[in-house]
Amino acid sequence: MSNLTLKSANFDPKVKQYWMVTASLFAMLALVTIPLIPIILLIVWLVGGRILAAMSADLLPQKLVVKRGILFKEEKSIPLEKITDVGLSQGPLMRIFGLYRLSFETAGQSGNGALVSLLGVVNASEFREAILEQKDVLANQGKTSQQATEQSEKELLRSLTYSVKNIEQMLLVLLDERQQK
Repeated sequence: MSNLTLKSANFDPKVKQYWMVTASLFAMLALVTIPLIPIILLIVWLVGGRILAAMSADLLPQKLVVKRGILFKEEKSIPLEKITDVGLSQGPLMRIFGLYRLSFETAGQSGNGALVSLLGVVNASEFREAILEQKDVLANQGKTSQQATEQSEKELLRSLTYSVKNIEQMLLVLLDERQQK
């Protein structure tokens, strides 16, 4: 299996600002945490950069490799032939920051929702299209391989049929010779 990277995702630094606004909105919902907003924003700003630096998504010829995490590192390899849907979504707050969420659903996945979700991929629609194109390339290679296998099976069957007919002819000739003696 090749580890040639076909395309890598870059993440928009505006994701940190999105997280800060989201954290502020949640903090405002709970009146008790309003005095903590500056501390929360500072923590999100400091940790957000490290989280973004730890995130990566690489499209390889046969799989998508997604890595993330600071304390608890997570790496998921998703075979392209198992991907059933690549969703592209944008909520109202994400629209303000020009961010998109890519979500990947796979065959055999249990539960609702996406198996993997990536927020803030730069040129998300382009990355999505690259994944779908590579998935199509793999599907076409599989069809070509299957057609070649079917063709070789047909040729083998023809060859075996020809051999059986020859053996049958030879047996008939031998049987005739024995009956004449």
